[in-house]
Order: sequence, then C-alpha cells, then structure tokens
Amino acid sequence: MRVLVVEDEQHLADAIVRGLRRQGMAVDVSYDGTQGHEMAMVTRYDVVVLDRDLPGVHGDDICADLVASGALTRVLMLTASGSVADRVEGLQIGADDYLPKPFAFDELVARVQALGRRATPAAPPVLTIGDLVLDQAKRVATRGGQPLDLTRKEFGLLEELLKARGAVVSSEELLERVWDANADPFTTTVRVTMMTLRKKLGDPALIETVVGAGYRTRPPQGPPQ
Repeated sequence: MRVLVVEDEQHLADAIVRGLRRQGMAVDVSYDGTQGHEMAMVTRYDVVVLDRDLPGVHGDDICADLVASGALTRVLMLTASGSVADRVEGLQIGADDYLPKPFAFDELVARVQALGRRATPAAPPVLTIGDLVLDQAKRVATRGGQPLDLTRKEFGLLEELLKARGAVVSSEELLERVWDANADPFTTTVRVTMMTLRKKLGDPALIETVVGAGYRTRPPQGPPQ
C-alpha cells in the first residue's frame, strides 16, 4: 500500500511515517501543503493522511482537488479540532475519514488499512495460489502450511502480484506500489528482491517473468522436484 503523510508538525509526521512503515506500507511525507499538494496530484497513492491546517496549500484544498481529479486515493483528514461541526465540514469537502488529534496510533493504522482496501479493486483478505496462502491483515504468508520468512518488500511484491490475479505487473508499477519516493527509478532493486522472493517461495515456480513487460503469478505447473 502506498501512503502519503502531509503534516506540518514534523515530529508527529515522522512518527506516523515510522509506524506505518513498520506495518509494511510504502510511505512518503511532506511537511507543507504546497509540496504535499504536488505529490498527491502527481503520484497515485492509496491513502493520503492529511492534516487540515497546513502552511501553503490548505488541507481542504488538497482534499477538494483530489476529489475533483477523480483519483481513487482515499483521504484520512487529521485536525487538532474534534468538534462535530469540523468533522462534518471535513467529510463534506470530500474526506473519506476524519481523525481528531490526539489519536491512538493503533486506530490510525486501522483506519489507513480500511481506506486502503477501498482505494483498489476489492480483493479477499486472504490471497491464494496453489499451496501458497497470503493473509493481508495478519501480514503472514505460508506455502504448503509452512511459514515463509519474507522481508516487508518481498511480502509487498508478492501481495501486489497476487492481487493482480494473473495480470502482468511491470517493474515500474511494483516500484511505485511497494517502495516510496526515495527509490531510484533506475535501480535494480525490484529484480533483486524478486530473485530472493522466488528462492524463498521454492518450487514449483509461482512467478513468471514476461519479457519486456513485467511479472505475473501462475498456478503451479507440477509437483516440487
């Protein structure tokens, strides 16, 4: 899941980013509304965690522009005011959810995860292919009943491929969905991570390389060697 945090309280923003990354999300951050607006309009995020009172472009304007663009991005709006009137106004602007400060971090994570599921075509919480089972909520994967020791990036690659249900996913798309803005678009990190993921998945192979296009999952072709 790709998330953008736009929050001008830098310590709070950094804490949110660290916490969401620990949940396996690819997270970018902006500390002002002007940069945040640009990032939100250029990159396809699943969720934007958006402070309402921002310097530069106001959070309300960022939210309104995202809604007007037709993007599937979901907006979780944060504010220091917890009044009912403010919550109603934020939702009327187009926010999908509203969380007053201070908040419990576990609640923030749960709301981001819920919004992320709404930002993409519906996929079951547990994804399977052959004897591979990936539980998105618990962040665990098994093959043949045995747990797989996957890094966050390996898990993210596998999750995106399974959600595509056999469709080809390009390296560029995987880089965008699993990594954050700090990733070098010319890096070999997707290929290298895919190599280690395939080794951990074992045989028979579940991931196929489509030359010049990307990767896709395929049902096992035979019993393990």
